[in-house]
Amino acid sequence: MVLAPAKQERGRCNVSRAAVLQGIGAVVPPRVVDNDELSRSLDTNDQWIRTRTGIGQRHWTDAGTTTGDLAAEAGQRALKSAGVDSVDMVILATSTGNQVMPATAPEVAETLGLGRVAAHDVSAACAGFIYALSSAAGALAIGGAERVLVVGADVWSTRLNPDDRSTAIIFGDGAGAAVLRAGDADEPGALLGFELGSDGSGRELAQVAGGGSRELSAGRPPRPDDAYLTMQGKEMFTHAVNRMAESSQRLLDRIGWGVEDVTWCAAHQANVRIINTIADVLELPRERMLVHLDRVGNTSAASIPLALTDAAGAGRLQAGDGVLMTAFGGGLSWGSTAVRWPAMDVLSI
Repeated sequence: MVLAPAKQERGRCNVSRAAVLQGIGAVVPPRVVDNDELSRSLDTNDQWIRTRTGIGQRHWTDAGTTTGDLAAEAGQRALKSAGVDSVDMVILATSTGNQVMPATAPEVAETLGLGRVAAHDVSAACAGFIYALSSAAGALAIGGAERVLVVGADVWSTRLNPDDRSTAIIFGDGAGAAVLRAGDADEPGALLGFELGSDGSGRELAQVAGGGSRELSAGRPPRPDDAYLTMQGKEMFTHAVNRMAESSQRLLDRIGWGVEDVTWCAAHQANVRIINTIADVLELPRERMLVHLDRVGNTSAASIPLALTDAAGAGRLQAGDGVLMTAFGGGLSWGSTAVRWPAMDVLSI
């Protein structure tokens, strides 16, 4: 289906076009790291990890596998799900790009054989996929693209201090992708709106302090530990619950949905207690919350498309279901969107 360019009148674009979900795909690396393996090097055990996080295992990459590698594989799966082999733009949400500069998205586009399409990265930590969807929706609305590949991918295992129990038990590696096309707001699959926010005063609650201009301009030698992710878990827990619940409710009010319209909620897969608390605050039955972190851990920008692909591939997520997506991450940053799930073929992870 080829859509006509956005109509222009007196220099203004017709922004009535919506971003419509056409395909989805995801991948995790083959190496499985279960709680017992981590218990051999950390002061922890399987029961302690499961009780506090809900995580039983996670997937970590082997040496030589990059964020771009996982992103390209997830992108290929999403293209196959959509039944297309080309897009006009690639947007990659990641905080663990292949290098500080240049962005990884152009490399992903090249790997996929997409030609000289527009490609750029989005950095919004665990909220990155929602932010990338919003950017894609804007490009589609103004006619800057007819089809966009949005990828969320992170390889946090390369940024974890192996002696830090607070982070080493939580994070896994993975990638998830979605193909969006320009369409009508009343179509199944149309993204119904966005609610985004940030609070820079909390930037130190989850960060990799090294490698940026703040460290390099400090006039002191880099500290080895600054290369690792650090996180203040209790504070992040409270912010995650409050920000995702507030964002979700504002979005639902904006699009005219009630709790009864939400068949499934795909919240960022950080901690099962966070997911359950969000459900309670929204008065949404816990069984409507998609949970995938028990098998893959917190995969950051990849967590929502991974959870959606898992549910769709297993047949739980069906055409016509109302899906609420909400995420929170470092920055601090957060965001929500919603979709009436379309019919599509999905490859199992």
